Order: sequence, then C-alpha cells, then structure tokens
Amino acid sequence: MSKIAATFSALKAQNKTALVTFITAGDPGKASTVPLMHALVAGGADIIELGVPFSDPMAEGPVIQRACERALANGVGIKDVFAYVAEFRETNQTTPVVLMGYANPIERIGSKTFIEQSVAVGADGAIVVDYPPEECEEFAAAMRAAELDLIFLLAPTSTEERIAQVAKVGGGFSYYVSLKGVTGAGNIDVADVASRLTAIRKHVKLPVGVGFGIRDGATARAVAEVADAVVIGSRIIQEIESAGEAGAVAAVQAFVAGIRSALDA
Repeated sequence: MSKIAATFSALKAQNKTALVTFITAGDPGKASTVPLMHALVAGGADIIELGVPFSDPMAEGPVIQRACERALANGVGIKDVFAYVAEFRETNQTTPVVLMGYANPIERIGSKTFIEQSVAVGADGAIVVDYPPEECEEFAAAMRAAELDLIFLLAPTSTEERIAQVAKVGGGFSYYVSLKGVTGAGNIDVADVASRLTAIRKHVKLPVGVGFGIRDGATARAVAEVADAVVIGSRIIQEIESAGEAGAVAAVQAFVAGIRSALDA
C-alpha cells in the first residue's frame, strides 16, 4: 500500500476528510520551503502538494502564477524541489508529498531520472497537469513500478471516456477540479460537485479530492460532505503573500489549522 493510500485508509477509519495543501517550492524564498512544509503538517495537512515552479502554468490563476514567478526569480528548479523533499524527510517520514507541475521540467531531465530522483528523496507521487491520461500509460506504468502514484485531474467537462481512462491509469487519488477555470477562481457549487462525483465514482474507485475555489472553512466543510479530500492552494499562497517571508510560516500554520478545525467540527 502506498503512503497516500495508507493515509486515506487511516483517515477513513477515523471518519475524517483528508486535507491536501499546496505551496510552490521556492516561494517566497529558497529557505522558506521546508519550514512551510512542516507548518502545513503542524496545521493539520494530511498530504502536501509541492509545486514545481514553471514559467507557463496554464491551469494556475494569477495567485499561483505569481508564486511561480517569485520561485523562478529565486532560481529554484526541479533539482531544488528534490532537495527540499529530501530535507523534509529528515524529520518527517510519514506525510505524503506529491510533486505538482508540468511536463516540461520532467521531459528536460527525462522521465526515468524524474522517477529515480522522486524515489531517492522520498516523494510519493506526482500530478502532471499537461500529461493527458490517454497519452502517458507508459509513464504511469513506470511510476506504479516504482511505487509512486500518478494523480490525474478531472474537470466538469471530462467525458465518461476520460473518467474511465483516469480510473485505468491513475493512482493515489483523483483530483476533481470543481470549476471551469484556473486555480483560485469563482465559488464552488457543492450540489453540482456532488453530482459530478457520483458520476466519477461509477468508474474511479480511488479517493476523490476536490480543489479550485476552496477559500475558507465553511466551503471546505461543505465540500468535505461529498468528497474524500479537500485541496487548497491559492488561499495558502495568499497567506504567504500577505505575511511576507518573515511571517509566512506562522500565517500558513494558523490558516491551515482553521481549515482543519472546520473539517473536523
């Protein structure tokens, strides 16, 4: 059983919804990433998505785009991301870490090297936004062979065929994008999300997390009624922006703790 699967299993036994949190590696400063990862866990995060900075993040709204720009300006690349995970693992061997980004950095170092490095540093999986599930079965198989989960996105526009393909090749959990738009946009229609999750679960037997548009405890709690996990990214990045580098760790831990309390209420 993968670390992600074990996490969902343990939470289900406790009748709890998983809290998946996102930050961009290298934002706001190179020294901030590992302390922020620990702050996410201290606040109550169950799984960490660690964004790989990329210059053209097509699914990201302006908030996460700014985080990518800051990280790239700090000179942070995929090798730094691996180093952050390795450092995090020095004191945390249990919290799953998922690398989230785009195909280009993986293609640049090669998928074989990406998988080897992910295993070596203790990462647990990846979300590659622009890897269509129909076109990366070989990569998905190589990830599975290395006991890494390849997590795919589903959207309100996903066809039944796409959902079935994600069920075939995906691992860890499936990530349902609740909005037709980029990260941080709009408000969630929970009734519509519930309807879509019912259709998704006809094919997908993995846990399903919901993200894009979850901005506060009330929304997180409402989504938790229908999903196995809630995923929060842009609001955490906004906390980092508001607090600045000196105050980011405390601000992020406090914000995540508030979401955790709402989920467990």
